[in-house]
Amino acid sequence: MPLRARLTAAFLVVVLGPVLLGAVFIGTAVDAVSSGRASDRLDSAAQAISATVSASCERLLGVAGSVALLASDAGAARSAAKQAVADGPAATIRVETGSGDPIGFGERPESETSARCDHSTGEIEQLEALEARVPIHDSDGAERGSVTVWTPIDATFVNGLADVAGGVDVIVDDSRDDPLSTLSNRRLATRTLRAADDVATGSVGTNDSGHFVRAVSPRPDAPIPLVLATKPPPTQGLFATLGGIVVVAALLAVAAAAWLARSTTRPLAELAAGADAVAQGELSARVPVRGHDELATVARSFNRMARETQGYVSALTASRDQLRGQLALLGETLSSTLDLDRILEVIVDTSMAVTGARSGLMLLVDPVDPQMLRGRAGDGFAADDLSPTEVAVRLGEGLLGRVAADGLPRRGRIGGTDEAVLPAAGEPTCTTYLAVPVRSVTPGGSGDTDGAPPNGTLLGVLAIYDRLGGDEFDEVDLSTLRTFAGQAAVAVGNVLSHQEVQRLSLTDPLTGLWNYRYLQVSLGREVERAGRFHRSAAVIALDLDRFKVVNDTYGHPAGDVVLAELAKRITNEIREVDLAFRYGGEEFVVLLPEADTEGASRVADRLAQAVRGAPMSIPATGATDSISIDITVSLGVAVFPEHGVDGPSVLAAADEALYAAKAAGRDTWKLAATKESVSPSN
Repeated sequence: MPLRARLTAAFLVVVLGPVLLGAVFIGTAVDAVSSGRASDRLDSAAQAISATVSASCERLLGVAGSVALLASDAGAARSAAKQAVADGPAATIRVETGSGDPIGFGERPESETSARCDHSTGEIEQLEALEARVPIHDSDGAERGSVTVWTPIDATFVNGLADVAGGVDVIVDDSRDDPLSTLSNRRLATRTLRAADDVATGSVGTNDSGHFVRAVSPRPDAPIPLVLATKPPPTQGLFATLGGIVVVAALLAVAAAAWLARSTTRPLAELAAGADAVAQGELSARVPVRGHDELATVARSFNRMARETQGYVSALTASRDQLRGQLALLGETLSSTLDLDRILEVIVDTSMAVTGARSGLMLLVDPVDPQMLRGRAGDGFAADDLSPTEVAVRLGEGLLGRVAADGLPRRGRIGGTDEAVLPAAGEPTCTTYLAVPVRSVTPGGSGDTDGAPPNGTLLGVLAIYDRLGGDEFDEVDLSTLRTFAGQAAVAVGNVLSHQEVQRLSLTDPLTGLWNYRYLQVSLGREVERAGRFHRSAAVIALDLDRFKVVNDTYGHPAGDVVLAELAKRITNEIREVDLAFRYGGEEFVVLLPEADTEGASRVADRLAQAVRGAPMSIPATGATDSISIDITVSLGVAVFPEHGVDGPSVLAAADEALYAAKAAGRDTWKLAATKESVSPSN
């Protein structure tokens, strides 16, 4: 059975069943509704009529009371009674004072069958009037008469009550043969009174003609017994109307079921076709969106899914192209530059781009303090103002220090299961992290190992932080970062090797001081800078006294020991900004940036004392003990621009001062040109 047919049948069962049951229910409930409406109408009419009769009694009692107040004055009482009859509240007034004839106005009822206000009225036949009586008291409080007021109970009175009751028929229940009522049919009135006798007080019943009947019992403030009757609402043709409604509803239900089944299955068929097209690779396929119902929502969701999938594919393609570009840039950078900062920046940026990290960091072992890891250029925090760009972490401390000390990579979430490892003070703040050690490549191995003991020399740590989207880094990211760490190890190793070769080309292998080549570069640079900023720069030329004797007596190895010890003493006596050079043989040069004559003289004197002050120990030939010998130096001092206009001239002036010091007896220093200084021994 097709889905459309099943939906149509289900809709008809769901719709027509309640319609038929509703029609039966409405047909059976009409009578109850009619009875309820009639009962409410009679109750409201009873309250209105009782209130009207009560108001009439109050008016009559008020008139009687007014006349009774004037009873002591016969003339005034007569005038008041006459006026009351004339105004209409009372039809008849009778004043009896106990003395003289009664005073009366209006026609008194022929019988005494009146309903008296403020008195419980029993069964009274043929009520003629509504009566109110007020006693007259003398000055002693004794009753000496009364004032009686009547108003007739006739057709006019009953019609007035019917008007107050909103059209409900009113019958006076006073057992007369021809009931006083607003009904035009005497027999109907009689049957209504008879039906009211069978209904409990305050309840609603029906007579044999279908009228709803309610009895209003007399009470002191409304002493007239009444019966109220009303016709039921018309119900002719109700069931025929209900039958027509059911037929029309059935036809409409069939039409609606067919339309709904078609409108429901059509979007499903279109959605199935769209899904099949997407499954075949047509990511641009879309399904029509019809209306705003749930199927339209599904269609919109499908279109959004297809659009986002197409976007994801495009993003993956772009990411692949970006990765290719990053790898090409990485390869080009690693192969074409020896700029360590640039290499680190490219490695960090490529690691971030491939793993989707928000920031990254590359730390290298400090060459001065191997127990410290320090950040270098290319940290990758340009978009993160809260994270530091310069990081220093001691080996074994914090997250990065532990990675460097253990040689094992770490990844996770701060505050997660690995709570024992937290970033140290000064490390970048993050939520998720991935860090791997960078170790030099060993023959037959790699810069990083997976769970095995680390090999190679520790070069630093490569770390990335906070993957975009909030997810943690996974094993794929770890493998990728290991690959980049290996590339970084090769690149950093090459740069460090190049720097070492460059350093060796500019330093003296025996003393570790800068060589003559670097002296020329440094002297020219410092003299140029001093000239540009109108500063001074000093040069001290230093030579060992009688060094040939040491070589001839103790051998050239002992001479090498003396040269190395002299280099140490020179280095200890100068500033960090000062530079010491081995000029050649046993001659040395010290370059003092921004030093004037006075400062350079103090340094020369301090160097002479440092060499003279302690003997040097050298190994003895053929013996294990060492020999102590006394060594002195001669020094020449020259200052730019006083003693030369450029680097070579200043160096030549210092060399001439050196020879002047040797000619003066050695173990002293001399200032260039005509300025001389006497040795401290003099």
